[in-house]
Amino acid sequence: MAVQSKEINLDQLGGTIYPETKNREQLKWYSPLEAPFHIAGFPWLAQDGVYRRLPLASRAVLPPAVDTLAYCTAGGQIRFRTNSSRLFIRVRLAGPANMHHMPSTGQCGFDCYLGEPENQYFLSTAIFKPTASEYESQLYQWETKKDVAVTLNFPLYQGVEEVWIGVDKDALICDAPAYASNKPVVIYGTSVTQGGCASRPGMAYSNILSRMIPVEFVNLGFSGNAKGEAELAHIISEVDEPALYILDYEGNTGEAENIARSLPVFIRILRERHPEVPILIVSRISNAGDRFYGERRELNNHRKLIQIENVKQRRAEGDSNIHFVDGSKLLGDDFASECTVDGIHPTDLGFLRMAQSLAPIIRPLLRL
Repeated sequence: MAVQSKEINLDQLGGTIYPETKNREQLKWYSPLEAPFHIAGFPWLAQDGVYRRLPLASRAVLPPAVDTLAYCTAGGQIRFRTNSSRLFIRVRLAGPANMHHMPSTGQCGFDCYLGEPENQYFLSTAIFKPTASEYESQLYQWETKKDVAVTLNFPLYQGVEEVWIGVDKDALICDAPAYASNKPVVIYGTSVTQGGCASRPGMAYSNILSRMIPVEFVNLGFSGNAKGEAELAHIISEVDEPALYILDYEGNTGEAENIARSLPVFIRILRERHPEVPILIVSRISNAGDRFYGERRELNNHRKLIQIENVKQRRAEGDSNIHFVDGSKLLGDDFASECTVDGIHPTDLGFLRMAQSLAPIIRPLLRL
């Protein structure tokens, strides 16, 4: 005899908690677009006034998908100090959570870290209903006022149209802690670079690196659509005074001839404007299927060899500031298949392994 199962509603069973925020009338709300807040990760924010990772107008014509993905706020951060006993966030998104393989907290949420550069600790993630395009959430509440340095990480896979920060009416808002250098690290790459499929924004590998190395990281990962287009190289070269370029886009290139064609051009365009800035080429991370599909391994090895040969040739021609990292080693040889959600996109563990592998390579390139 068949037994009819019941729909399980975790909201009703207490599995999900959407706390009611109290004493809202005692809060003062600020736009982080105003001083003394510091917003990182949006190089064209002062010019365009929107939370977008590429300029609204450019002489280069963007591929339509890249133009759309530029509104995803991956890598963006709000930084400040406060002595408020409470911290709230109010957000209006471009749309609700809609991804099957990524938590809504990673796609659409903000998370909160406290502490000075290189000494930050995770505290909380915004709580909201996945179907909501607007939400308000409390990030912390103390019994008394407490001076803290705050970093809020923007959502990874959704646009943010508006965000407000709520604190005690009499709280102070002060400048964020200074970086070790004002020059940003610019990372161009795939959905993995963008942060798919981190459980919350702070676990994208660019954000983990920002906690290990006290500089601004600009995340220019474009899910399925960073293919080394020359138009993107021209735009990326416009970022003021970059400290380092990381090119991590192999996974989107398909056949080997595509990266063989795009990579030398991409590098040349960057070098025309920034002849001495270090460039780090990172090949694709391991996927779960690599050990089972021989043709895939062959393609990966071919594309990797193309990247290695490009770096060797540039160095032979006198460019000592270009380097290569074997991305297949970043997750660890024995654990790569256990570090992904779907065989391709890392879990938080995968992103942590990536950052831990890359940090000791990146740090000396920045001469910090």
